[in-house]
Order: sequence, then C-alpha cells, then structure tokens
Amino acid sequence: MSSSPLRANPIRVTATRSIVESEHLVDAAIVGPSGTEAIWGDGERLVIPRSAIKSVQAIPLIRSGAADAFDVADHELALAGSSHSSEPDHIEAVEAWLARIGCSVEDLECGAQRPIDANAGDALISNRVALSRVHHCCSGKHTGFLTLARHLGVDTAGYRSRDHPVQELVEASIVEHTGFDVADQVAGVDGCGIPTFGIPLVGLARAMAQLPKGDAGARMSSALAANPWWVSGTNRPEVTITADAVEPLVMKGGAEGVFMAALPARSIGIACKARDGAARAVDVAIGALLAYTGAVGDHHGSTALTNAAGTVVGELRAHLP
Repeated sequence: MSSSPLRANPIRVTATRSIVESEHLVDAAIVGPSGTEAIWGDGERLVIPRSAIKSVQAIPLIRSGAADAFDVADHELALAGSSHSSEPDHIEAVEAWLARIGCSVEDLECGAQRPIDANAGDALISNRVALSRVHHCCSGKHTGFLTLARHLGVDTAGYRSRDHPVQELVEASIVEHTGFDVADQVAGVDGCGIPTFGIPLVGLARAMAQLPKGDAGARMSSALAANPWWVSGTNRPEVTITADAVEPLVMKGGAEGVFMAALPARSIGIACKARDGAARAVDVAIGALLAYTGAVGDHHGSTALTNAAGTVVGELRAHLP
C-alpha cells in the first residue's frame, strides 16, 4: 500500500457511456495491525453491516464447540457466513446439515425468499418447486444458529431474538471484534429477522482485521477463504475476485451497498459503504480497495457495462482520491 490517505474524499464510482451518466459516493476504511491505515470519506459514520458481517456472527458456532460437536465441515462454516445463491448444491448442503442436527426447514426463522441467482429462481418455477425458507440466502447462517442452540441445550424457537442465548453470543462477538459497544443501542431488524446494529465504518474494518486472531477466527477465516463459492455463488464478486487474489482473501457483501473483506495473512481489514446503497458501486469499490492493498490486480476496480445484446456500452469504475 502507498502512503495512507487519512480523511480523504469518498471514493467516486462513475457509470460512463461516452460521458459520466451516474455517480455513486462510497465511504471506506482500511485497518491494519498498527491501527487505521486509510479512510475515504466518513470513517466514523454508523453503518448497518447487514450480511457483510456474517463471518463475525459465526464465530460463536466454532468457539462454543458446536461446530466440532456436530461435525460441521469447512464448506458448512462457509455457508454459516454466506448469502448463498440457492443453487442446487447450496440447498442440498443446508438440508443435509439441518437433518444432521435434528432440525428441519420449518425450524428456520429467516422466512422464504426468491434466490439471489436468477437462474436458480427460474429453475424453481420451471420445476414447480415451492419457495421455502431454505431458499433464503441466509439459510446457512440460520442453520449455524440452530446448531449453536442445539449445542447450548436451549430452545431453538425464537433464536433470532436479541435476548435469546444464541443472539447474546452473536452480539458479544460483534462487540469484541468491532470494539464498539452496542448495549444501549436499539437494535434494528435485518432482512432475515435477526438483530442488527449501527457500527462505525472503521469498527467494521477493525472487525475484519481482528477476524483471523484466535483459534475460532483462524478456522473461520481459513474456511471462508478456501470456499468462496459456498459463501456466495456462481459469478458473484466473492468468487471472481477471490480467484485472482495473490494471498488468502475473505470477502462478503451485504444489502444496501456494504462490503467487508479481510487479508488474514497481514491482519488487514476493509469495509466500505455506498452512500446511496448501490450494490454495483461497492462491487467495484471493494475491488479497487483490494487492488490498493496489492491483493488483486487493478482491473477489479472497474467493470464493463453491457446492453441487452451483450454489447459493451460503457464502464463502471471506482476512483480512489
């Protein structure tokens, strides 16, 4: 990385078709072993991390001994930290994991949702398969919560409530890794129904820098870095960018334009948030930030814009001040 641009302007992400057609502003932070290394925009803004923080939420699954007690494999740990595309192997794996812990799809409290992957959603319709809770992109995370509840010997019903023992451990993990106390904060509700909190952007980057530390974090980081497809799905950024990384890479996007990443070998954490919540903005911003660290090539900071015929008609590009 070059000299640290502390308190610089936000990252600009432009959509260009001969002229700049649209512009997104992205706040970002990088935290390393010695502390905050770089900030673009407002590093102290409170950000609801949504699904981007799932790796931290899954730490209690390992630390409690639940993962070992129920023979949770590395690809299942990746599912616990995933927003999967509901491709057939994702669904099969979640169902098998549920059966192994003595639960069913009906025990999931995430609700039903059309798959993120359009092809997977179309296949359900073509095959007349009813949409169920297992198709929700968070069903892997919720299966991890159920596994933890089983291991703790507590009621699985209501595991998504803030005062349930499962969520108490999850909240403690978030506070530990981010260094930000949320005890007095009124929790929001995530898309899958669990509590969610506003965390300073720098705190989210700190959480990713802290992730590989300790046995549980090291195991989670290793599982996520080795299984990006289980974290996301075909042609998702977690897969395409990780494939080009020159070092272990953990990365996860979340709703409303959030992306978080970790470079475990260097204890570097990255977090970014599009001010307008645009996913397309953070998809290229995270690529540019990873290129800034030297983990991937510069080409990940931009992507082609195409029309319905597949013709390249413009470019989406992240500009780091």
